[in-house]
Amino acid sequence: MTALGGLRGRGQRERSGGGIASAIRDLAGGARADGDSAGLVAASTPIDSFDAVALYAAAVEAGLEATLWLRPNERFALVGIGRAWSVEAAGPERFREADSAWRSFAGGARLSQTADVRGLGPVLMGGLSFTGTVPGPKDDWAPFGAASLVLPSLTALQSDGRSWLTASVVTRGAAGGGTAGGDDAAGVAAGTAAGLEDLWARLADRAAELAPRAGAPTEEPPESPLAIDREWPSAEHWRHVVSLMAGAVGRGRLDKVVFARRVDMSSPAVLDVPSALRRLAASAPESALFAFRRETRTFMGATPERLVRTDGRTYRTAAVAGSIRRGSDAAEDAALAAELLASEKESEEHAVVVRAIRRQLAPISERIEIAPGPGVLVLRHVQHLVTEIAGTLRIQEGLLALGGLLHPTPAVGGEPRDLALAMIDEHEGFDRGWYAGPVGWLSAGGDGELMVALRCGLVEGSRVTLYAGCGIVADSDPDREWEESRIKMRAIAAALGRAGDEP
Repeated sequence: MTALGGLRGRGQRERSGGGIASAIRDLAGGARADGDSAGLVAASTPIDSFDAVALYAAAVEAGLEATLWLRPNERFALVGIGRAWSVEAAGPERFREADSAWRSFAGGARLSQTADVRGLGPVLMGGLSFTGTVPGPKDDWAPFGAASLVLPSLTALQSDGRSWLTASVVTRGAAGGGTAGGDDAAGVAAGTAAGLEDLWARLADRAAELAPRAGAPTEEPPESPLAIDREWPSAEHWRHVVSLMAGAVGRGRLDKVVFARRVDMSSPAVLDVPSALRRLAASAPESALFAFRRETRTFMGATPERLVRTDGRTYRTAAVAGSIRRGSDAAEDAALAAELLASEKESEEHAVVVRAIRRQLAPISERIEIAPGPGVLVLRHVQHLVTEIAGTLRIQEGLLALGGLLHPTPAVGGEPRDLALAMIDEHEGFDRGWYAGPVGWLSAGGDGELMVALRCGLVEGSRVTLYAGCGIVADSDPDREWEESRIKMRAIAAALGRAGDEP
């Protein structure tokens, strides 16, 4: 059963996140009066505006698990702090298992909200790895798992100039705890929420100290250069495998396969993730910026590629494939964009993705609209072919169900999917982890947004591992594909530090 209503105690206390504890107590007490043992109670309230990157930095500084999701062009941000509940899944059924667990848990939630705004209320934030394989305990990806979607204890939302705070408290089935009953459950829930109010006050104050002054210029990257420690594959091995894959496409074994590189880099100083996120927000405002802090590692990036966004039965996705570099000025940019649109190789690589998405979505769609031809998506270091796709489902599937259907698209895997993935597994030589997997957020109602984790890096202290892949078709040139992969890595490398070695 869900209770909807406003919070008590308007005014300054509400604006600063106050009133949540009393709302949580009322929700938990109402559940008892109704004979309902709600596992989740969550209350939302308007708050003063906050700087999303500074709030994320304050949470990390306090030693808390933290997540940032930022869409600069859409004036949308989510910052998740702490962990109230999570679902961890693995293997090919990880999307379905995560969806089922969240529906079961959130279905009985009791909520108090002051507005009907996308992203307001309890949300899961996290990602699913590319393959679903569980990383080993010593693997760099160990803290992230094969799939990990977390309900933060506190979620701060910014949407179109307005801000809200949501506190989520688990009253039944909490990790490490038993089930409190009756008045005890309401009291425990209220006590937990009161602690969250205090935490919010401290973090909000610290975020205000960390936020840049109004009108201050974006910081320049630090003087400390990034140097390459290790890269896989080597340039020689890359040429061999790309030629092998291009030959397989040419012989008709498959239409496309995506081959990826990883480059381990380090700096003399600890890498400043919040400053890098600010640079990315300034240089890639059309992208989705993300940062997932787990233990001592941060997976961060600025991805331009949407896997799927849902709102009830409607969805939006996009085919993004085919690339060319940026020019030195507007005229060269335009000439390169025209070259990209005219390229048979890039157009065929792109068309493979469009056809695959259409084939996957058509059987479950009441309506599907695909742009008549690709446009050009212009990013700071690279330009891509992009085709927007939208539609209406026959029945409401939910975000994770659609994500599981579409992942991995041919833009990051290949086509036919199974054969391409087998070639990747045989020749790539490393675990992609969350690179090229879906990352994003999911509401209690099952809607949200998943992006493909590209233009990204895994950061720990002074080290970062960068990832980039290239779509290989019959006439792919190994040296051009190598250069394309370097360009794709440049965005994160440039945000984290000045170039020493080029990735």
